[in-house]
Amino acid sequence: MRSQLRPPFRPRTALHLASIGLFSALYLAVPVHASAIDESVPTAEGLAQLELRASQAKPREQCFLYTELVHTMTEKAGKEIADGDTEKAAASLKKINLYAHLIHLNLANDTKRLKNAEMLMHHTTYRLAEYLHLVSGEDKASVQATLKQLDQVNDELLTQVFSH
Repeated sequence: MRSQLRPPFRPRTALHLASIGLFSALYLAVPVHASAIDESVPTAEGLAQLELRASQAKPREQCFLYTELVHTMTEKAGKEIADGDTEKAAASLKKINLYAHLIHLNLANDTKRLKNAEMLMHHTTYRLAEYLHLVSGEDKASVQATLKQLDQVNDELLTQVFSH
């Protein structure tokens, strides 16, 4: 009587389930593009090299390189905020604002790696929004102003991505 209640074994179903499991494992093993973003805090020498590369780059490449600088400086500012070093964080935020302005100025010249720049800027604004919760008072207003500027740059990048 029991054998009549159980559905018959079907090798195709077992093979289908095994293949789903294999593809799921492979999918999870492959890194997602956004998770490949470097969130480490660079050395002063590394920052200087990146600044030099961005300032000397061809106009088509400057937008992405300045976006990398904004991201890198945001990670640096986040560490400074977490460490309670508000003076260094304020200086980093000023540099972020400067680089965001340079992105805005160079956006019309750039067509190379525009989507990558937009994705990195999106991630950067997300990270800065996380850091916003770590500050208070006067520092919070500075972070909010920087975040607002980065959101505007991100919107401009997204507009450019869709127009190309």
